[in-house]
Amino acid sequence: MITTHDNFDLTSHNTFAMKVKCGCFMEYTSPDDIPFLLSTIRHGVEWIHIGGGSNLLFTSDYPGVVLHSAIKGISITEETPEHVFVKVGAGEKMDDFIKWACDQHLWGVENLSGIPGEAGAAAVQNVGAYGMEAADAITKVFAYDNVNREFVTIENRDDICEYGYRTSIFKQEEKGRYVIHHVEFRLSKSPAPRIGYPALKQRFDDQKMETLTPQQVREAIIEVRDSKLPDPAKVPSAGSFFKNPVITAEQFEHIKEAANGIDVPNYKIDESYKIPAAWLIDQCGWKGYTEGNVAVWHLQPLVIVNPDREATPQEIIELEQRIITSVKEKFGITLHPEVEHI
Repeated sequence: MITTHDNFDLTSHNTFAMKVKCGCFMEYTSPDDIPFLLSTIRHGVEWIHIGGGSNLLFTSDYPGVVLHSAIKGISITEETPEHVFVKVGAGEKMDDFIKWACDQHLWGVENLSGIPGEAGAAAVQNVGAYGMEAADAITKVFAYDNVNREFVTIENRDDICEYGYRTSIFKQEEKGRYVIHHVEFRLSKSPAPRIGYPALKQRFDDQKMETLTPQQVREAIIEVRDSKLPDPAKVPSAGSFFKNPVITAEQFEHIKEAANGIDVPNYKIDESYKIPAAWLIDQCGWKGYTEGNVAVWHLQPLVIVNPDREATPQEIIELEQRIITSVKEKFGITLHPEVEHI
């Protein structure tokens, strides 16, 4: 089924609660709706496909067409002695799927608990947290290819999906080509906890790994998230606004010098270093900053918030640029937004 609305208010379809509209909003419930929907969009009219709107900043009204999947469903497609393969509708809330997996005592996605958004968008964005990414569990992406006009099944291989840090081929080179309608995940029946994150490691330090359950890890993840991040339903935001920069050894030495003796948190990747953007922003004094209708979250400086739901896109952008400039001036590092600007 397809529903269509002209001059549609998108406020409830973006977690930043930007008061913007689109020329037309189309929502569909079946993969078979996709070719027809795309055929109805007039030549030259811009269109985008959104999920839950949790990683977006609409910078103004969008004059074109916004598509949204309402395809639901969680079904087991294959089972082996070690694994269960699960096909999830693109419009299914990712956290609902994760809860389902944990309730089934299946491992593999519990560290992504609490992240807002939908399964299809998770496969585009390659969402990640606390030591894992969606791509670690994704096996297949089911989509409609708008170039070759056919339904395709895309295996999750490095040379195809090109999953990386908060990115994929669906977000970069082939953006707009594929409309994802289902995603398949591989879950494990055997205990496979990823609790290297300090807050998790400390919590489970005295517990044997084989006694842990996915539900216990999920609950711990949600507690850690809630202690740092605002609930977008209560305090609008787009979650982590900036990517953690990956820098060279030379840049890392420069940051250590600029830190004046303060230990610089880092994660070594081959010959590079990943530095928490939150730490860089905090060192520049932004945590808890408020001006006009925008603010930096007082518990996590990586998050820009719209506390009273009155912020304009321009206010968000101005604060974003000021943060980028200050980090550049102090540490010589240019932050890049994780949030997609539309």
